[in-house]
Amino acid sequence: MKVLLINKFLYAKGGDAICTLNTGELLLSNGHKVIYWGMDHPSNPDYPHKELFVTHVDLNSPGSIRCRINIMANILFSFEAKDKIERLVRLNKPDIVHLNNIAHQISPSILQVFRKYRIPVVMTLHDYKMVCASYLMINHGNICEVCKNGKYHKCFLKKCVKNSRVKSFVNMVEMYLHHRILHIYDSIDVFISPSLFLKKKLEDMGFNRKIIHLPNFVEDNGATLPHKTRANTVLYFGRLSSEKGIKTLIKAVRGMDIELRILGVGPFENTLKRYVKTERICNVFFLGYKIGNELTTEIRNALVVVVPSEWYENNPRSVLEAFSLSTPVVGARIGGIPELVLDNETGLAFEPGDIDDLKEKLIYCIDNKKKVFEMGKTAQKFVRENFNQAQYYAKLMNIYRSVRG
Repeated sequence: MKVLLINKFLYAKGGDAICTLNTGELLLSNGHKVIYWGMDHPSNPDYPHKELFVTHVDLNSPGSIRCRINIMANILFSFEAKDKIERLVRLNKPDIVHLNNIAHQISPSILQVFRKYRIPVVMTLHDYKMVCASYLMINHGNICEVCKNGKYHKCFLKKCVKNSRVKSFVNMVEMYLHHRILHIYDSIDVFISPSLFLKKKLEDMGFNRKIIHLPNFVEDNGATLPHKTRANTVLYFGRLSSEKGIKTLIKAVRGMDIELRILGVGPFENTLKRYVKTERICNVFFLGYKIGNELTTEIRNALVVVVPSEWYENNPRSVLEAFSLSTPVVGARIGGIPELVLDNETGLAFEPGDIDDLKEKLIYCIDNKKKVFEMGKTAQKFVRENFNQAQYYAKLMNIYRSVRG
């Protein structure tokens, strides 16, 4: 089968990109041909047909006024993306298209091409963009569901997108154009939801499309470490953004006999570093972006991984990766996290944003390392049985066959 695999980022930038690349590797290992397509970027591998990728756009540094206007126009409908993907389709004639994150830098303008050539399309959902103009379902730090049943104008009224009236207006127009006027997402045959929470939330918000639950998978990363090697070290790794609850975690470990190691980059990085410096917090360390063996070593050596999110997480890869290395997770009781972090089995759960509750759970881990070791073994068994490559591949093939049928 020839699969056209699409994501705006095609290097290991975040969860959506990593899931896309892992899916591609899995398909290749099972004898399928994979064609990657997305946005041009200096960090991309040397992909075939890279000359047909969409021009690189940095939404955080848009440049001149003219450049900003062009970006806003392309968010609504990218003629460049539509033209280039059509050339790629005519050249490669894929059997199926598997979309991931295409919002803004690519836009759903490409869906018209797949409809024209009658190519079946599936899309893995990584956030709430189908129902929320800002995609996070957060307004000024709080959970927000005001866009329910297509009331996208609330995004503009509440300035949901980076507290900007202009950006919120563009996102509002984008939603009405794509969902109410063009009905452009009708071209997608099946939506894939990695978490049951995301599936149910989209349905509750009024998204009436066919959604199939298919969790992410993770590779088996080896044997369990004896608990005596676990030091008083906790680890956060992932994107450094406000909705991830990292500041709550920093406040919780302050003054504790514990070392917090933070891996990752993001828009909230400088704010967090200033806070740690201003408050003279000495047990928090920012180690930058890590992948491969460096990341694996950090996860293996941590007592626990902490996922302190304060938004509706989907199916966080950080949890699965920690479990695969027999490291349990202390996770916020929100979104899809409780589907993975089974309290007192694969980790410990706490109320999102509750500093005292999180601190209590971390103290418990320090005082009960044998229990932490047992939870780590249970977590590793949990992912081996429920989130392995073979199961994912079999279910994905069933989805592909159903839309090609």
